[in-house]
Amino acid sequence: MKEIDEELLRQMEMEMEMDLSVNAPYIKGHPNPVRNCWHFYTDGNAIDQLFDDREDFKDGMNRVFTVGRKYRLFILAFTLMDTHVHFVIYGDFDECNKFMHEYVRITSIHIANRHKERHKLRGISISHQKIDNDFYLKSVICYVIKNPPVGGLPFLACDYPWGSGGLYFRCEGLWCSAGWTAVINKEYSDYLNATTIDKLRSTDKYKIFNSRTNDYPKGALLIDGMIFPGEYVAYEFVERLFKTHKSFNYFMCRTKEEDIENIEGIISRLSIPIQELRQYRDEICKELFQAYSTRQLNIEQRIKVARSLKYKYRSSIKQICKVCGLIYSETKDLL
Repeated sequence: MKEIDEELLRQMEMEMEMDLSVNAPYIKGHPNPVRNCWHFYTDGNAIDQLFDDREDFKDGMNRVFTVGRKYRLFILAFTLMDTHVHFVIYGDFDECNKFMHEYVRITSIHIANRHKERHKLRGISISHQKIDNDFYLKSVICYVIKNPPVGGLPFLACDYPWGSGGLYFRCEGLWCSAGWTAVINKEYSDYLNATTIDKLRSTDKYKIFNSRTNDYPKGALLIDGMIFPGEYVAYEFVERLFKTHKSFNYFMCRTKEEDIENIEGIISRLSIPIQELRQYRDEICKELFQAYSTRQLNIEQRIKVARSLKYKYRSSIKQICKVCGLIYSETKDLL
């Protein structure tokens, strides 16, 4: 969030407390109302890959900070997956919607500059859900945090590095704390390559902010070139919403994909871990066309690779379309 008047910030925080029913008492079977809260996400079936490697993910994380500062909103939770993104945001809908579209636009520019793939995200579907009660809000937050392991990635939800899952209910100063906590406690800072924004060189600041402006929080913490997510995620409000570790763990355990609707009704479960399927895809590309990935193939060749994947591994058509860079609605009947 950009530097704004402290009085205005306090007012926004007070409004969020009321709108999210943070201080409302818990009454079993009677969810408390929630206002101005949204779940935004992109279509995971639209492209083969959104973030290619560690550097892409780090840039994507910093982009949440730099883009979010332009708008009056609070990010409650988010996850960057390699094919799509999820955000749970509090704020006026227009502000949140502008943030989401701006994030996708700047990401598209990054892909064009770094990978020479122009307009890769043009026309990508950006969807949203209105969150109207605190029970559903807690379920959505936990769904977003759990998205990586549910998608087959080899991470615990709280340890996935490209999201906010590691921020909530962490115990400071203990061996189980995240690396960020060690740096905040002034321990191991040299080992973890930690610094603050004001200590960066001008060229490094420009790389992060893509601007020569000095309008940034000078004390914001960085580790290995990535801004600490606690600088831009309202994780303390999320903890107050859940109230206790026990409540947080309950929702982490009970939340299922079927609880969270998407465009087609429910989020479908992947039949094979997507990283494993990508490996099979590349093997088939090399076997059939002496190519290293589907990026070197035309549409007809991609469909042949997709058919081979379906025949050999019996994965879902949605997942196959995703890894082959095909549009599900246009090619599902061909597969």
